[in-house]
Amino acid sequence: MAVTTDIGTPDDIHPRNKQDVGKRLAAIALNNLYGKPQEYSGPMFKALTVKQHLATLTFTHSGKGLVAKPAKADLLGFEIAGADKVFYPATAMIINNSVVVQSPKAPEPVAVRYGWKGNDELINLFNKDGFPASPFRTDNWKRITEEVKYIIVK
Repeated sequence: MAVTTDIGTPDDIHPRNKQDVGKRLAAIALNNLYGKPQEYSGPMFKALTVKQHLATLTFTHSGKGLVAKPAKADLLGFEIAGADKVFYPATAMIINNSVVVQSPKAPEPVAVRYGWKGNDELINLFNKDGFPASPFRTDNWKRITEEVKYIIVK
């Protein structure tokens, strides 16, 4: 899987920038099939730990380190929830190659989501190798459409 959240457009799931898609897929092939070790993925959620009011996220594929793009920008696209399962926009910052997330609206956090809104073109967590983080959620709560039944008409 090659993440293309940074090179697509909100109204078309097929990025016009095929060159960067190809480079990302080639990096996967070179590493996994041709034995040429290199970073080939953006940060992928690994674990969530909570201490007091802070949720700390760790990642695989952090490569040479985590960054926000553009440089010195705030991290965007993070949401946090408490036991009430209501998600609120959150502030997030990179500390020691982890992402620390918090919001006064969720003082006892239990779950975090990143890039979970439809067409969230503002997400900007990358590794220093240039690969974007994959959207994720730390919860396994039922979604609003999970119980919806569809009727197929022939």
